[in-house]
Formats: sequence, C-alpha cells, structure tokens
Amino acid sequence: MSGRNRVKLCDRCRNTQPAPILYRVKFELGGDWVFVCPQCWTDVSENNPFYVYGGTWKAKKEKK
Repeated sequence: MSGRNRVKLCDRCRNTQPAPILYRVKFELGGDWVFVCPQCWTDVSENNPFYVYGGTWKAKKEKK
C-alpha cells in the first residue's frame, strides 16, 4: 500500500489543522454520525445521555 495522506477535519470545531485522530460519535438525540477531535470529544461526551461512540479514525493507518 502506498503512503497516501489521509486528511480529515473535526466536524464540530472545523479546526484548520487536520487531526491525526478523530472519534466517530453521535451526541444529540436523533443526531447524525460526525467526526470530532479529542478536544471536542471531551465536550460532547461528558454527562451526555445521547452520546454514542462509533469508532476511531486515524490519519496514519498501520500496515498489516
């Protein structure tokens, strides 16, 4: 596999720098899946009854 760059921004804060790790979550009643950075993840997950974790996205995939 070639070393391609995987780039994704946080759907919540839209930080101008791509994040190396993002979390796929739902955090609103009936909300869609979104990717959030570690900073936003803390905000949306704490004491939130609607929070659902859906996985971790990494910019650098490990080769198998």
